[in-house]
Amino acid sequence: MIPGWHPLLVHFPVALAISAAVALAAARGVRDERLARSLAIAGTWNLIGAAVMALFAIGTGIAALAGLEVGAAAHAAIFVHVKWAMLTSTATMLLAVWRGAGQAHDSRPGRGLVIAVLIAGAAMAITAYRGDLNVYRYGVAVARPVRASR
Repeated sequence: MIPGWHPLLVHFPVALAISAAVALAAARGVRDERLARSLAIAGTWNLIGAAVMALFAIGTGIAALAGLEVGAAAHAAIFVHVKWAMLTSTATMLLAVWRGAGQAHDSRPGRGLVIAVLIAGAAMAITAYRGDLNVYRYGVAVARPVRASR
């Protein structure tokens, strides 16, 4: 596995989940039918993309754990992040199936779906924050600077 894939890939499910939530909420609320259809299609495909990319993020995250040597506090923080990632990825995948297989992609989403997608998008943002803590507070997977020789 090429080092550094996880930090590269994790941004996709986060951005796609949040943009799906915004687009689907807007599709429910706008009056213009043509705009609502376009937003619904964009939201649906962003949600499906978030679900697919979440699989890659989970896979590369688990691979990044192999051989990782960290202290007890960092270890605990990593596994809180992993639990959040599993929960939010599963929720996003289930919502993508609900939306992708259950309705026409250009139909206005139901209130329940919009609320669930907004919650999943917020949970995805919290998951990202937990990952940021691992790097910026605990220094997980941060290489030590190489000193230049004189």
